[in-house]
Amino acid sequence: MTTTEAPLSGLAESASAKQPVVTRERSRGFFSRLLPKGLYTRSLLIIVVPIVILQSVIAFVFMERHWERVTTRLSSATVRDIAAIIDVIETYDQDKDYKIITRMARNRLDLSMAVLPPAALPSPKPKQFFSLLDQTLSKELSGRIKRPFWIDTVGRSRFVEIQIKLEKVNLRILARRSQTYASNTHIFLAWMVGTSLVLISVALLFLRNQIRPIERLADAAEGFGKGRAIDDFEPRGAREVRRAAQAFVDMRRRIERQIEQRTTMLAGVSHDLRTILTRFRLQLALLDDTDATEGLKQDISEMEEMLEAYVAFAKGDGDESTQETDMKAVLRDLAHGAELTGATVDVRFSGDPLIPVRPNAIKRCLINLIVNACRYGDLVIISGTHKKGWLTVSVDDDGPGIPADKREMVFKAFVRLDQARNQDDAGTGLGLAIARDIARNHGGDIELSEAPLGGLRAVMKIPG
Repeated sequence: MTTTEAPLSGLAESASAKQPVVTRERSRGFFSRLLPKGLYTRSLLIIVVPIVILQSVIAFVFMERHWERVTTRLSSATVRDIAAIIDVIETYDQDKDYKIITRMARNRLDLSMAVLPPAALPSPKPKQFFSLLDQTLSKELSGRIKRPFWIDTVGRSRFVEIQIKLEKVNLRILARRSQTYASNTHIFLAWMVGTSLVLISVALLFLRNQIRPIERLADAAEGFGKGRAIDDFEPRGAREVRRAAQAFVDMRRRIERQIEQRTTMLAGVSHDLRTILTRFRLQLALLDDTDATEGLKQDISEMEEMLEAYVAFAKGDGDESTQETDMKAVLRDLAHGAELTGATVDVRFSGDPLIPVRPNAIKRCLINLIVNACRYGDLVIISGTHKKGWLTVSVDDDGPGIPADKREMVFKAFVRLDQARNQDDAGTGLGLAIARDIARNHGGDIELSEAPLGGLRAVMKIPG
């Protein structure tokens, strides 16, 4: 029994140890989904959140200490005056209409007082959900006067009405709200909120000016990755942003210089090899036509096609400018050409057909996908959609397909599978490699999966 319980307890301990890690990961993912993704919004939160927290703490301390304390002292002073008036009325004989004590209350205590015949106090009026004046004044009246009372702090905006039931009469007193309540609190809050809004507005202007160079740098890097012209880009902004922008400019120049050098070298190599192949072809033309010469001519033709494929793959299409291209018309033309191979091709497109791409490059990419599908399938369906800033073109066929574990392998240059789908006419194994290279130069990619028709689905997705 002991030998089997130890592993079980170890599993329980490991499971309990993993539980906090999983909880932390879930909470971290939850908060990351709540936080904004943009740099401008995050920077704004860094400025706004501390200001809001600071002002909330200040407002709470002010309301808790200053406002409540002042209100308590004002209410206490008013209640003491009322208590003194009650003591005078109940201790000393008064004139018939209580004129003397009424005048004293008005002139000395700044209270409007009226002595009413004995009667029941009015029914309580509805109070506000939170009223510091109601709570404080009621507490002071209950503690100092200890007689039935009725107060109204809602019905009159500038005055507070208090009625107290004495043994022989009812006492009605009107006091200004400022005598019992710290009524200037809104001024402090207005100044605090107004100052914060001004500071946040100024911060927004400066922050926007600091974020704009970073956004321009990101747009320039994205445009350069897609092969678009960015001649108007200049380093701007703070020193660190200028350094990053200048590093990008230098990197772009080095890449363009390397591409230019490679293109020049490939052009020279292509020219020299074509010259030799042309001499071979001329020499064969002077010979009599035999089986050997026919074989050599065929080999020369294959060598020329392979040379073109190698040079095109190494050179790429970086020198072509981006243009607004009608992709719906492009797909229709490519499908019409593909039908000449004998396959049945169906074309569908939805969304805005005008997309900024390098037209010759994107045509070559799609030709490789479509011709590859027509070579191994009898039915080909081409579906294009343009929505949410992305162009997606799917090429489905009913051919034999490619095993899932080999779909990524066929994108490698010069890789050919037995009975493979990526073999072009020259047998170089560059068709899908060139297609993916073009898609990635546009900022997208190509993926392979199983088609609903049972064959292969090639999906090209690029931003546009």
